[in-house]
Amino acid sequence: MSIFETTRVEVRVGDADISFETGKIAKQASGAVIVRSGDTMVLSTATMGGLRDVDFLPLTVDVEERMYAAGKIPGSFFRREGRAGEKATLTARMIDRPIRPLFPKGWHYETQLVTIPMSVDQEHPYDILAMNGASAALAISEIPVAKHVGAVRIGKLGGDFVVNPDEADQPELDLDLIVAGTDEAILMVEAGANGVTEADILDALDIAHGEIKKITATIEDLRQKIGKEKLVIEEPSIDESLLSEIRGSHGQALVDAIATTGKLERYEAIGQVKEAVIEQYTAGIADDTELIVRKSEVGTAFDAIEKDTIRKAIAVDKKRPDGRAQDEIRPIECEVDISPRVHGSALFTRGETQVLGNVSLGTTRMDMRVDGLGLETTKTFWHHYNFPPFSVGEAGFMRGPKRRDIGHGALAERALAPSVPDQEEFPYVIRAVSETLESNGSSSMGSVCASSMAMQAAGIPVTAPVAGVAMGLIKEGDDYIVLTDIAGVEDHLGDMDFKVAGTADGINALQMDIKITGVTFEILTDALEQARKGRLFILGKMAEAIDGPREQLSPHAPRIESIKIDQEKIGAVIGKGGETIRGLCEEFEAEIDVEDDGTIRIYAPTGTQVEDAVARIQSMTKEAEVGDRYTGAKVVKTTTFGAFVELTKGTDGLLHISNVKPGGRVETVEEVLEQGQEIDVTVAEVDRERGRIGLRMTDDPAIAGKSPEEIAALASSGGGGGRGGDRGGRGGDRDGGRRRRDRGDRDRR
Repeated sequence: MSIFETTRVEVRVGDADISFETGKIAKQASGAVIVRSGDTMVLSTATMGGLRDVDFLPLTVDVEERMYAAGKIPGSFFRREGRAGEKATLTARMIDRPIRPLFPKGWHYETQLVTIPMSVDQEHPYDILAMNGASAALAISEIPVAKHVGAVRIGKLGGDFVVNPDEADQPELDLDLIVAGTDEAILMVEAGANGVTEADILDALDIAHGEIKKITATIEDLRQKIGKEKLVIEEPSIDESLLSEIRGSHGQALVDAIATTGKLERYEAIGQVKEAVIEQYTAGIADDTELIVRKSEVGTAFDAIEKDTIRKAIAVDKKRPDGRAQDEIRPIECEVDISPRVHGSALFTRGETQVLGNVSLGTTRMDMRVDGLGLETTKTFWHHYNFPPFSVGEAGFMRGPKRRDIGHGALAERALAPSVPDQEEFPYVIRAVSETLESNGSSSMGSVCASSMAMQAAGIPVTAPVAGVAMGLIKEGDDYIVLTDIAGVEDHLGDMDFKVAGTADGINALQMDIKITGVTFEILTDALEQARKGRLFILGKMAEAIDGPREQLSPHAPRIESIKIDQEKIGAVIGKGGETIRGLCEEFEAEIDVEDDGTIRIYAPTGTQVEDAVARIQSMTKEAEVGDRYTGAKVVKTTTFGAFVELTKGTDGLLHISNVKPGGRVETVEEVLEQGQEIDVTVAEVDRERGRIGLRMTDDPAIAGKSPEEIAALASSGGGGGRGGDRGGRGGDRDGGRRRRDRGDRDRR
């Protein structure tokens, strides 16, 4: 008989079952659940710590990837996992965002949610299981949250919607939508797409919510079977009489301060009113402890009045803090070529939000290997987002990207990726970096706009420019207003942050966080339509600065050319032991990749070097044709009947003794030619069946001015060039079928 008393529930989501089991593992956590689908398993825990004296929710969410879950060993020096990778960070954010608003006000106990993938089958992605597991662990713990959260992925593949598609199908999806919510409402959306319509998004959200209801019902079933009694806390309240007094004494001053133009100026004006309120309502208190408590009460009351004043002004009076109409976008200015040595750069300024986009081009050897728990892939395009503290007028530490920076970078990357050409059309690796220089809301969407312009300035043949806009919502009772291009204060005090990015034809990326339960599909429809109009307006402004990709790359960008040769000629390019390809690399200061299918990529600092290298390789691998001329061809062997001349590596032709001296006769070839001598010859005859190539001296009067057809006719009438052969065996080893990479005198793999 087992020492464990386990409880298990199961739900069918899409074409797979998801099970929740507790009672066996990590029993000392406040709540612990094993979530499984297929052979993918995650351990989700929720743990409550001590009470902290803070004025915020002390919630921490961690996703700890373990390489053993996928049967791998970490590639680091110590062979141990290091800091969280991008996948783990993004998953942690998706767990945090829908759950955080559900904690009761005044919850100041240290709370930690930890997810550890225990087994990954690379078919069922662990992120959806992690999101559901965190909610289930909270549900059975003593930690109080208002609702259970369920999560599901909706894909669109071949025109059909798919619930929780397999990991292998995800790169092919036209829509990859992750949705989290309760049984009553959607709370979070994270999506990447390839130009889908607003109607597609709404249909997918409807499907998702139906699946979420099934998941939350299953979590509730688990809670009823094994859940602990919830802690009850008294939510903080504000003295209504104090609120009334402050409104009466300083309400108008606050209204005037809110109407101040400029973010920093508005903050300062509101801060001065707050200081005056605190000074007036704490006057005469001598006891230090009582003074601290009173200041906190008055400050909290003032903050509540400020929030209420701004929200009602927007929702009821239709007045935004900066005076804009609900669908009005802040003034925009766009400029390209900001940084002279950068391959592509652009500055996008929208109100008090400013982003500098920078693009660097590299060779395919610079591609990014994504080695996590999922299927191993490489990326040839990625986007990074930076948010230095000076962008909001603050001083702070700069110690690498924070979770927010990683999340915003990934969002912009999803928006831009569908417009990036494939490697066949544009064989470069592309890195885009957005530097937030000023911020007053919507810097992530500013980074989409700046990077899109920078990519066009770099000469990348994008399929379409991409722009983004952040939408907001203020809802007071039955009154609501959807806001276009929200500023920082509207984001902070609003009920929804809804970022939409895409082209003129459709949506490429979407991110939504909703703080209330009353957001209907009607409101979402209004927001998507308003976002579409805003996106088109911004695209028009961007086109004024640059209206399409430049035809030429930056002179500072590396040059890449891709050609294809006959697979049988690969040996001629590589040479014995790699001698030939190393010689080409040194001569043209190039890097050359040779693929097994005959594809050759040449990378060099300048266009001229690439063109010369391409011409040389083509001449080396070209099938000889009658009339082709070879300058500086080397005599490799002399015989009694003629001289063998090397046309390209591995291919010789025969210059018959009768043609060694045009217009004259010689007894021996050595009278005119010697081994190693370089001469100019023209192909006079080609016998492909026998592998023979006949040559004439290029200055031979008999072929001077004649067309290839006339030269061929001359050869067939008995005045040809003799016999030659293909010595193709002189090609080199092709590195056992692996791709050969060379630069200078090195073999790089």
